[in-house]
Amino acid sequence: MSEKTRILVVDDQTVVREGLVLLLELLPGLDVAGSCGDGEQAVAMVAELEPDVVLMDLRMPRVDGVEATRRIKQDHPDVEVVVLTTYADDESIFAALRAGARGYLTKDAGADEIARAIAAVRGGAAQLDPAVQRRLVEAVATEERPRRPAPGGLPDGLTRREAEVLALIARGRSNAEIAGDLFISEATVKTHINNLFAKANLRHRAQAVTYAFKHGLAG
Repeated sequence: MSEKTRILVVDDQTVVREGLVLLLELLPGLDVAGSCGDGEQAVAMVAELEPDVVLMDLRMPRVDGVEATRRIKQDHPDVEVVVLTTYADDESIFAALRAGARGYLTKDAGADEIARAIAAVRGGAAQLDPAVQRRLVEAVATEERPRRPAPGGLPDGLTRREAEVLALIARGRSNAEIAGDLFISEATVKTHINNLFAKANLRHRAQAVTYAFKHGLAG
């Protein structure tokens, strides 16, 4: 793997797309592998260019960002997607996260925020705009009040240690940071994550955040 993180920029507005390319090329540790203007092109270019992270707009012609994200994650699960969009409504947020995006930023995000989000998803963490995270938590709270684990047990048969790992995921901690917090190896952290994802039927960390808040396990 290259030392630099390879980025594919996807946005249907030429001015925005070209501005993002110029911005990203100025940031250390990043390499813009390519750019395109719709989701159909994005899916094809991921297969061709093998980027590490896709910076994805949502509202685009032909194939939108949600469907493009779903296809990319299905065919290239190691490629991470960070949504960068004007829209922060509940429908857009949940659709993108369900499709497999691990980052979600609005277009007023600065260069530092975009760089942090790219670094976070590359490190195995989720990165959500603070306003987006509040809406996510509020939506979960409105849908269903957080449930405390039943006396003597945790939901879906989670162990105490798996619940601790889940709480740290909900706080946005990477695998390396979780290992340091719990004084265990990264390999052990990955084992716990695999186990709790299997038990709770979770596919990615964004779903784990929602699950943690719903079950009162976010710490």
